[in-house]
Amino acid sequence: MTSDLRTSRPAQILALAVTALFLSGFFYHPTGAFTGPIIGVWFAGSQKPRTGFLWLMAIAFIPSLFFHLPHFLQAGLTPSFHLMAGLFFAALLDVLPLTFHRLTCPRLPGFLCTLPFPLAAVAIAILACELHVALAPNTLLRSFLICWLAATLIWMWNLEFNWSRILAPSTRYLLLYLVSATLGFWLLRHFIDPRLSHPTPVDLVFGYICLTAALVLAIWALFHPGKRLGWANRPQAIARLQSPFTREALQLVSNRGHEELVSPFGEHFPIRNDIPVFLQPTDLTGDNGKYNHLYATIAGFYDDIQRVFCALKGVDRDAYFRTYMSLVEVKPGDSVLETSVGTGLNYKYLPGGVQLSGLDLSAQMLAHCQSNLRRWNIQADLYQGNAEALPFADSSFDVVFHVGGINFFNDRARAIREMIRVARPGSLLLIADETEKHVQEVYEKAPGGLYKDRSNPVSAPVDLVPPEMLEIHLDVFRDGNFYALTFRKPPTA
Repeated sequence: MTSDLRTSRPAQILALAVTALFLSGFFYHPTGAFTGPIIGVWFAGSQKPRTGFLWLMAIAFIPSLFFHLPHFLQAGLTPSFHLMAGLFFAALLDVLPLTFHRLTCPRLPGFLCTLPFPLAAVAIAILACELHVALAPNTLLRSFLICWLAATLIWMWNLEFNWSRILAPSTRYLLLYLVSATLGFWLLRHFIDPRLSHPTPVDLVFGYICLTAALVLAIWALFHPGKRLGWANRPQAIARLQSPFTREALQLVSNRGHEELVSPFGEHFPIRNDIPVFLQPTDLTGDNGKYNHLYATIAGFYDDIQRVFCALKGVDRDAYFRTYMSLVEVKPGDSVLETSVGTGLNYKYLPGGVQLSGLDLSAQMLAHCQSNLRRWNIQADLYQGNAEALPFADSSFDVVFHVGGINFFNDRARAIREMIRVARPGSLLLIADETEKHVQEVYEKAPGGLYKDRSNPVSAPVDLVPPEMLEIHLDVFRDGNFYALTFRKPPTA
């Protein structure tokens, strides 16, 4: 079936060319001046703010230490300390605009989310000049345009270069951007002398405009944290919830201004970042804990790794997902549950007008799922919990499916029984994951050795489906690299 997934050869060549361009930026400075900010904006957006800040500081500071190592060896203790402090401060000036962008960008609408990075870059440069830090003020306008270009490209990348979404609501902003870029480079060439070592009036005016605009965006983001529906407005979702441990129904309460779910037995389940948490320490042991740690590490890169992999392989990504999503039976108005929802990629391939719910063990994957859903204008109820003990009442959902992850569950049979329990009678269930062939050829070759020395090979869990299920069928796709197991719950209990 791989031939059905092939995209055009020019698209694959373009992907290879873009990859080569970014790789060359690590070795050729003129290219790196453009690709570096793009990678920085992308990386900052893939991490939590604090984690991204620390990683970016390490990336900016540690290589400079090695580069200046001969100077440390020749200079004395005091000059070395001063040099190290200067390198650290320079790295901080490079990282702060990216951190500011990461904090404010998700809270700004449309094309405005591209502005925090360039505004902060110029604002921090102006402040550094006021502190008499040696910078090149004549490059402020050029830096602004390069940073804006980087933020715009990542914004388009996150929208998957969907031009109907990019152009329709923001045409005037794009036109303004193009006009500003043209005018800016013209001003840079004709009015700013590259030999200047001090800020000119034009530099100062432009810099303080950017500083003021950055403060305005920061205040906006502070007082507009984003709309959340709140669980008090989701009576249908709460009605189907139950404790995964006692099977008792749950009630929503407010505790010191924070929502949480409680059971008659006194169980308390917090709601963090709009996601109810149904976990206990034993849920993160064994394979569940080991692979949860993996997903916590790669959550920020998960979607983009798949996109780049498909592009370089010349694979049609939409067709890639539809190989199994076309098997799901969904009608308008259905309630749909995906266990191990991850970053929510499968939701894009479901029809509109359905009630979506998703559960995952990884808080990091769910956080990126929230970001994706906001970007795609999709509403879904998300839960953090163990797919082997679902926090839902019997027969709660019209459609239940699982894609990816079940190969390495602690108890696959229990997870399947839970899916069957919460599905309504007569519904078709889907379980899909990679085959042993794919695990050996791809996962085992990944660094870290996480998938090596496994006690048992992975296999489609056909033997774990209860015998009373109907229409049990196994499909293998993509040259034997992926399986999809479907079966139907009997229409009567």
